[in-house]
Amino acid sequence: MLVMVVDTATAAVTAALARIDDEVTLLAERVTVDARGAGELLAPQIAAVLAEGGVAAGDLAGVVAGVGPGPFTGLRAGLVTAAALGHALAIPVYGVCTLDAIGLGLPGRALVATDARRKEIYWATYVDGRRLAGPDVAKPAAVALDGIGLAAGDGAVKYADVLKLPVDGPRYPPALALAELAADRVRAKAPAETLTPLYLRRPDAVLPGERKPALQ
Repeated sequence: MLVMVVDTATAAVTAALARIDDEVTLLAERVTVDARGAGELLAPQIAAVLAEGGVAAGDLAGVVAGVGPGPFTGLRAGLVTAAALGHALAIPVYGVCTLDAIGLGLPGRALVATDARRKEIYWATYVDGRRLAGPDVAKPAAVALDGIGLAAGDGAVKYADVLKLPVDGPRYPPALALAELAADRVRAKAPAETLTPLYLRRPDAVLPGERKPALQ
């Protein structure tokens, strides 16, 4: 079965075509690191991977989408696109925590951290690739790191001097890992899911007359 994989929860705007049968195989992928470009980049990247894979959108059996955590505007662009694609083609859409895709395959006790802006990180901890705590958002210095021996993700790179952990692993969520985390649901032809974004905090934009809370 062919699936489209999309993720815009980090600065990496990702679209990929994957085949899911007994194994998960990545057939085509486009990744552009541009924290502000998700809305403009994602649709052309989807078209490009379909063309590279030699398939039409109607050949897809499902859509896999990273649901964050991530900043409001970028994450929303990916989820709206994924939901629209699923609706237009009448195929199921499946959500995957973006941090889980980075954490998949990390050995031992590890921290995954992505950039949440405002000098914060979105984070979760893992044991042999299985999530132990999180996802959550916090200042890097406030994250409990007892027993953690490794960090991965863009936030881990950006705040390596604060976290003081060796950084080794994906900087951004791999499309193959996103597909692998949804593979069992795709194989089982599970019902479509409502894509619930993991914003973890209010968006930067507020309605007129509202006040943004003061940052600590």
